[in-house]
Amino acid sequence: MKIAILSRNKNLYSTRRLKEAGEARGHDVDIIDTLHCYMDITSSRPVVRYKGKELPQYDAIIPRIGASISFYGTAVVRQFEMSGSFCVNESVAISRSRDKLRSTQLLSRKGIGLPRTGFANRPDNIKDLIKNVGGAPCVIKLLEGTQGIGVVLAETAKTAEAIVEAFMGLNADILIQEFIKEAGGADIRCFVVGDKVVAAMKRQGAEGEFRSNLHRGGSAVLVKLTPKERATAVAAAKIMGLNVCGVDLLRAERGPVVMEVNSSPGLEGIETATKKDVAGLIFAHIEKHAKPHATRTTGKG
Repeated sequence: MKIAILSRNKNLYSTRRLKEAGEARGHDVDIIDTLHCYMDITSSRPVVRYKGKELPQYDAIIPRIGASISFYGTAVVRQFEMSGSFCVNESVAISRSRDKLRSTQLLSRKGIGLPRTGFANRPDNIKDLIKNVGGAPCVIKLLEGTQGIGVVLAETAKTAEAIVEAFMGLNADILIQEFIKEAGGADIRCFVVGDKVVAAMKRQGAEGEFRSNLHRGGSAVLVKLTPKERATAVAAAKIMGLNVCGVDLLRAERGPVVMEVNSSPGLEGIETATKKDVAGLIFAHIEKHAKPHATRTTGKG
């Protein structure tokens, strides 16, 4: 097959691994910088151009769309969908998962375990908002934050109120969430491909850090999932409409709760911790499902 990886950086581990895995399976794999793509919107034949030339018809597209370019990146993915290429993750599913509020509401509607979450616009709602998520300590998140940026743990109600007021003073949209103390600064990254969790790792935050992101000094080890955790991860991916994603869970006393569904999960941490060829499994999914105009999602909303 002729397959394109949409990525801003060909030297990133995930991009390199995907290209290597695809070529090892006999595919012709191109790496395309998403922001250098431009589109002929008015043509009766949807076209994506790149650096002065029309791109060929690809059998499949692997979108690696960073949060900072979500709007333009999903427009490029949508153009490839219109041309008939199979996109591993559809544009609407990527957009859906990037909106923390929307994705939380969709998961809640389907009964997925979540931390208690509040969202408000007016500062006079702050005290009641904090109370309704269980009080302090609580976690305050910027809706537009990624990789742990814009995520703050407020130890007391007064601190939480001050942080919320500061964010609102900047016209920033935020979520307030219950702090899952029993998770102990650890979460579980479930890597979902199709309808299966193909790999899972436990990420532990560095000393004194409640965020478990690996680039913040956290560590990762292979973990065995419970049937409930596995089912929760697969269900969350399906609700978002994502064929390939990372589902981040916390182990709460009441069962697994979903923190995030990531449409462009990194491969380095999960492959290192689990010793699994996750990149190869993504291509196995493409080989099974890629057909002209076959891109579709199962999620709604």
